[in-house]
Amino acid sequence: MTPDDLLAAARDLLERPAFAGVGGWPRAVALLTRQALEKALEGFWNTSPSTTGLGDCTMKTQLACLPTYLEPRLARQVGYIWATLSSACHYHAYDLAPTAAELSGWIDAVAALLASLTVNGPG
Repeated sequence: MTPDDLLAAARDLLERPAFAGVGGWPRAVALLTRQALEKALEGFWNTSPSTTGLGDCTMKTQLACLPTYLEPRLARQVGYIWATLSSACHYHAYDLAPTAAELSGWIDAVAALLASLTVNGPG
């Protein structure tokens, strides 16, 4: 699936949570959104022969290398959204699941980042 397909699936699940079955749909939406961001980063690294191998590295390594190839503000946004989505994907005993408004905002943020990553390839 492409990053856009993953975001579309996340939006669809957000709008119709009854299709998710049990109450885990907020985390499923967060996971689909995070996968879209990860897939976009994989595509970002693969656009240049000099960065192709970075797509196979851990996400922590990819995020550490990102400021070298993107403007620092954009690299920080990618790292922040990825960390936020990662936290939302996991069950924590004393945390509530993300709200629909939070999920919608994260989906919109990832959509904007996808557009920025496409425009600002590693060159």
